[in-house]
Amino acid sequence: MTRPELPTLPFAEFIGVRVTGAREDLVEAVMTVTPDLCTGPSQAHGGAIMALADTVGALATAMSLPEGWGTTTLESKTNFVAAAPAGSILVGQATLVHRGRRTQIWQTRVSTEDGKLVAMTVQTQMTL
Repeated sequence: MTRPELPTLPFAEFIGVRVTGAREDLVEAVMTVTPDLCTGPSQAHGGAIMALADTVGALATAMSLPEGWGTTTLESKTNFVAAAPAGSILVGQATLVHRGRRTQIWQTRVSTEDGKLVAMTVQTQMTL
């Protein structure tokens, strides 16, 4: 399921996002909640969780674009459901909701490795 031609994203690499699988309608990546990605009481910062979701949705969009085309996030909405403690591994799975001529919509489920839901994100990506 992994596609080696996925683009590299320096910020995603900086926060430790690793793609674990990809196909036309699904991209999956993981990120370890390191102390640098936490708020005060050793819980994953919401921005780090959103960055994982945004990365997965952007990569999913990029996979379907012709060579040389790009994408940018137009809108992103996240519902936080539960905390993720430091040391946990978060799994982000983006699934396709809509693929149009100029926009795509992806829903990303962020959960812990054992399946506990942490957040749900819906984002709209625009083709550049």
